[in-house]
Amino acid sequence: MGPAAMQFLESRSLRKDVAQFRTGDSVKVNWKVKEGDKERVQAFEGMVIRKTKGGVHASFTVRKMSFGVGVERIFPLHSPRYESIEVLSHGDVRRNRLFYLRDLRGKASRVDTLDEQNETAAAEAPKQ
Repeated sequence: MGPAAMQFLESRSLRKDVAQFRTGDSVKVNWKVKEGDKERVQAFEGMVIRKTKGGVHASFTVRKMSFGVGVERIFPLHSPRYESIEVLSHGDVRRNRLFYLRDLRGKASRVDTLDEQNETAAAEAPKQ
């Protein structure tokens, strides 16, 4: 198969309804879980600590604390297995990988959030 054919196949697999989020955001991923012959939706809510590029192979890692234990899960960005990704809050971070959060506990593991007012003001301000 030539590169054009591979590109065509990969473009058919890309999702069009991908939510706009970045590292540091709190998200809720509604993942479809198959149990026997039934299928249900299970929510996984946490903070995005990593986001990788790569077209069809793009993925993101979400970390949450569950009963005092840190749980991380890697989701393929263009997978048909998730129903939706809801962005709960936008984080104010300067790094692309937030692996240092693994060592922090309690209030120290919080990430500053961007104010919605600052985002709208910046979007409405004329650029020079």
